[in-house]
Amino acid sequence: MCGIIGYIGKQKASPILLNGLQRLEYRGYDSAGLAVLEKGQFNALKRTGRVENLRKPVLAADSQARLGISHTRWATHGGVTEANAHPHVSWDGRLALVHNGVIENYKAIKRELEAKGIEFKSETDSEALVNLIAYFYNLELKESGKSHKQALLQALRTALYQVEGTYGIGIMCTDLPEHMIGARKGSPLVIGVGKGENLLASDVTAFAGRTQNVVYLSDGQIAYLSEEDFEITNIDAETVSPHIDTISWDIEDAELGAYPHYMLKEIFEQPMAIENAMRGRFSQDGSTAQFGGLNIDPRELRQIDRILFLGCGTAWHSCLVAEYLIEKYARIPVEVEYASEFRYRNAPLDKNTLVFTVSQSGETIDTLEAQREAKRKGYRVLGITNVVGSTIARENDGGIYQHSGPEIGVASTKAFTAQVHIAAMLALYLGRMRDMSFSEGIQIVNALKKAPGMVAQVLNQTEHIKEIAERFAEKSDYLFLGRQAMFPIALEGALKLKEVSYIHAEGYPAAEMKHGPIALISPECPTVAFAMKSEIFQKSLANVQEIRARKGPVIAITDAGKDFPADLADAVIEIPEAHEVVQPVLASIPVQLLAYYTALARNCDVDKPRNLAKSVTVE
Repeated sequence: MCGIIGYIGKQKASPILLNGLQRLEYRGYDSAGLAVLEKGQFNALKRTGRVENLRKPVLAADSQARLGISHTRWATHGGVTEANAHPHVSWDGRLALVHNGVIENYKAIKRELEAKGIEFKSETDSEALVNLIAYFYNLELKESGKSHKQALLQALRTALYQVEGTYGIGIMCTDLPEHMIGARKGSPLVIGVGKGENLLASDVTAFAGRTQNVVYLSDGQIAYLSEEDFEITNIDAETVSPHIDTISWDIEDAELGAYPHYMLKEIFEQPMAIENAMRGRFSQDGSTAQFGGLNIDPRELRQIDRILFLGCGTAWHSCLVAEYLIEKYARIPVEVEYASEFRYRNAPLDKNTLVFTVSQSGETIDTLEAQREAKRKGYRVLGITNVVGSTIARENDGGIYQHSGPEIGVASTKAFTAQVHIAAMLALYLGRMRDMSFSEGIQIVNALKKAPGMVAQVLNQTEHIKEIAERFAEKSDYLFLGRQAMFPIALEGALKLKEVSYIHAEGYPAAEMKHGPIALISPECPTVAFAMKSEIFQKSLANVQEIRARKGPVIAITDAGKDFPADLADAVIEIPEAHEVVQPVLASIPVQLLAYYTALARNCDVDKPRNLAKSVTVE
């Protein structure tokens, strides 16, 4: 979950590293550090808190070094202190390392090294790794005939064979002032291929404005970089031929522009994100969806008896929406599992089960490991992800790219609605393959195509939603209630509010309120109630009546217009009346804005909420 970036080239490293860290800060912002190699020694600076705390001392140092590594931390082992911040320098001063991941057996490694007289300065697992590599490096150098490069690469391989856990690392060595090394297992690592320079980072966002050419490292690979070239081997020292990908978005896509926060920017980017998710994905006759990357024959798809969706957090909520829509329109049984639980459950699956993994980043460690477990057991696994070249995308059997563009805000918005819209398209695709009629297919396609314009209509109510958020901002508890496909949106609304405003919030199926949660209803606990025009509209109104009878404030989100009783809620947010497949996307927009403006009213940092990071790459 930490962010790392390294640079080697013809320009001063420090400003480039700082700018990269700024773009990676959504991956962790407990502390930040930077080290450059200059005149045979490391010059390191570390600060707790945000990257901005590091900028002034780094720029004041005005280093001319052209090689450096840097890190923005999301703490796992050890508290938030400068000693625990990265980069970590080995006890002998020869190696510096930045690390994203978790070394699970670091305590045993640390005990062994301390027994050999090696001293530690931090509480981190990462320092154990750099000292282990340095220990083996010193042993390798004692063998005659080995170059510094050969010795360090062999020491790195020996050390990595001994560690348990995950890592994406960048390394500098005082004996190799013209080179930088990277290695990965379980945590993402990408090479940015430039002209007269090369970069190493945990995310392509760090390269924005410098290069659009990238190489995604796979697990067990080691990269050896100079300013003009790079080479990749695996942990067994076998040469790997690199595949260079091109980033499809521009630097402006990752910049704030005129918006005060990335979260708001990305909320307003949703019409385009949904448009991009649909582009080129409808048949010529306009009766069904089509997906070019599934890599599965329609005849095979017709044999599927069950679908399993795996995801975490917001992605898990989009999976729940997929369950409702696919079961209704394609008549295929669907199960949704937390990816973090699936790997350890040994759940029995029918042989004709198709597995979908859903992850915005394509690097979510729990989802990645769940995907590997499903593949290990012989199941066909498809993915829905936003990042081309991500590990999940490279390791599955096929899938669907969202094409949402970079999402920087920690609280996912446009990636979620794009996932939900793709779920609706998938329900259409599978339904038309089975028993959905041509005319119903055309009806759904037309509804899906109207979604971006309808989302824009909801966004026109931003000031109204802001007023509602400010009115209830001081409340400490919230309930979100929805039925059928609105239940996952209730869960997502509660999560968004928790993430960015730190208000305790819970999402429930509306009918379940009477089975316990109704005890929470009071004037101090507002309820966000979804009341959509459907066969259960009157039942939704009855749930709201029960809340009002107990003096609970109600914020209603509805597409019923004048059919929603004006005196039944303290505040009403209207969304356009739309086909059922579009309702979940439209209903998501108000709860995103509600969370955003509530957080602002409570002076919370919406883009960098406490204790959270964007991409969960450690278990």
